[in-house]
Amino acid sequence: MLINCVVYQNGTKLADIPVSQISEYLSHPDAFVWVALQDATPEELEEMQHEFGLHELAVEDARHGHQRPKIEEYGASLFSVLQLVEPVPDHPGELNIGEVDVFTGSNYVLSVRNRSQKGFLGVRARCEREPELLRHGSGFVLYALMDAVVDRYFPIIDQLETELETIEREIFSKGSARSNIERLYELKGRVMVLKHAVAPLLEAASKLYGGRVPHICAGVQEYFRDVVDHLTRINTQIDNMRDTIGTAIQVNLAMVTIGESEVTKRLAAWASIFAVCTAFAGIWGMNFESMPELRWRYGYLMAMGLIVVACSLLYWRFKRARWL
Repeated sequence: MLINCVVYQNGTKLADIPVSQISEYLSHPDAFVWVALQDATPEELEEMQHEFGLHELAVEDARHGHQRPKIEEYGASLFSVLQLVEPVPDHPGELNIGEVDVFTGSNYVLSVRNRSQKGFLGVRARCEREPELLRHGSGFVLYALMDAVVDRYFPIIDQLETELETIEREIFSKGSARSNIERLYELKGRVMVLKHAVAPLLEAASKLYGGRVPHICAGVQEYFRDVVDHLTRINTQIDNMRDTIGTAIQVNLAMVTIGESEVTKRLAAWASIFAVCTAFAGIWGMNFESMPELRWRYGYLMAMGLIVVACSLLYWRFKRARWL
């Protein structure tokens, strides 16, 4: 579906144009065409390929989707794949993985957004408010799109960190070890989703500033460096979260082990106390005729008193040792 098709010249909007006129404006000096598509059909991609002269391998990747984040050069043009990670409104805790494919040439930008409800109209408005920067052409538009995608990662990672802190506070609550481990593993899965979107993009974006860079990005290298700085910070936060989650899981497992040890101690203590009762009862229950206690008038009371005293001493000792 076509969102908009606009031609810009010298950093200002010239006109909204139909797709059929794209090739006419591509030859204008200091002008470039910016087209945005959503969930494009194969027919729309084929039409854009014809208008812009896109490389067939890049178009094939855009048609199939579900690509790893990357930035590839095809002659004088760039093909960028960015993953859009968005929370699902009706299902808290779930993340939707969308994708935006950006074809960038010296005089055009084509963005194809898939499986995402949040558009980039704000990016276009931002660029149009900064004509001096938009004068850099398609390279600045590519930066603005990348910057918008990366900025959307920050609220997600803040949400994940908040959830991790909540789980950490509940680690030492009794009876919550199992639920904590389940929540930590679920959280780890969402962190890995974000990791798979950030790490490859960080590697690819690092090639857009410093040293040999594509001609399209030559005038805006410092802006791509800012994007790389943001990606580096996010990637570091993700790695720290992964380490913290791993530590939290180990602590939860240790708490389970400690809980089982406490139960074992209590069982052992009570078993020891009842073992004393069983031992005394077994001795006096043999009923041999030569046993002097059998015919003693106070034998029963003495036996019961001895059992109570011995069990009480054991109970006091185990209580002092915190086994009971």
